Amino acid sequence: MIPDIEEFEERAAIAEYDGGLSRAKAEDLAAQRQGFADAAAYWAWLADYVIYKRIPS
Repeated sequence: MIPDIEEFEERAAIAEYDGGLSRAKAEDLAAQRQGFADAAAYWAWLADYVIYKRIPS
């Protein structure tokens, strides 16, 4: 799975502003919609991708 950063940011913003969630909870929700456990897992995947220039397993 390759994350869609634009979708993540848009979904998190909508959940935060329209849904009244905290930014952390909104990011968790956005990450979960892309198949990640939470925002920390999402950002860790992206960091591995940038650092190692390969899709993490």
